[in-house]
Amino acid sequence: MARDPKTADIVAEMVANVMTIGVEVGERVSAGDAVVLLESMKMEIPVLAEHGGTVTAVKVAPGDVVQEGDVLVSIRL
Repeated sequence: MARDPKTADIVAEMVANVMTIGVEVGERVSAGDAVVLLESMKMEIPVLAEHGGTVTAVKVAPGDVVQEGDVLVSIRL
């Protein structure tokens, strides 16, 4: 299936626990906004939006364990 070029996925860069979600579906975000807060090895890691747009999906919940490359949030550019 072809990927929509007007959608960007924000992915986990490491294995971590999801602490908080900072956005909701339908919310507008700007590049640099924190969308998820992860925890790994007792460090808090904010995950930032690389592009501005509208959140179309939040694929994780607090308490989830994510793997490197897992989609956290999708944004319509």
